[in-house]
Amino acid sequence: MALHSLRFYLVDSPTSVGARRRARRAGWLADAFPDLAEMTVLDLGGRVESWSTVPVRPAHVHVVNLEPLPAELPAWAEADHADACELPERILRRRYDLVFSNSVLEHVGGHERRRRMAEAVRALAPAYWVQTPYRYFPVEPHWVAPGMQFLPVPARVFVARKWPLAYTPGKSHELAMRQVLTTELVGRAELRYLFPDATIRGERLLGLTKSLIAVRRP
Repeated sequence: MALHSLRFYLVDSPTSVGARRRARRAGWLADAFPDLAEMTVLDLGGRVESWSTVPVRPAHVHVVNLEPLPAELPAWAEADHADACELPERILRRRYDLVFSNSVLEHVGGHERRRRMAEAVRALAPAYWVQTPYRYFPVEPHWVAPGMQFLPVPARVFVARKWPLAYTPGKSHELAMRQVLTTELVGRAELRYLFPDATIRGERLLGLTKSLIAVRRP
């Protein structure tokens, strides 16, 4: 129970450390793009409800996700069920002011798929903001497990199933394997390779880089 409460405090609570850092990141986004309130934004892998609480909301947000779509949408939003690495032609033909993605790049399934997502990001708008956890931060952020990202696959699967700070410890071996194999943290060199026209910004925690943000301004 104590460890469950610790995860709630660190990650899951609306006032958790993770939530506060996401709110801080939203402020950075607004500072980086002073015209954000007038922009059309394509959010790859996000959720509509996340935009309802930000300090500055874009004029229009188009969310693309593989999760089930919300039944109702506010007037300022639209949503599509689609793969960020294989966007349908109806989306690829459009143009946006800004492409946004938060903690998605590490889940798309290997370097080649990350490259395809990066190509779409760079082609669909003159500006983008792509955030991803940093591979070399000492704690793996999804399972809140020290050094987990450096372990061999069987050991990561064991941690995913048994580590008490994991989101849902006790999951099946098959589900844990799928989650482990589709979570691959990215380092600074790969992010620079994927987004060569971006500035790479580091988000720090306790003096260490916790996540990276690739930012291109128009």
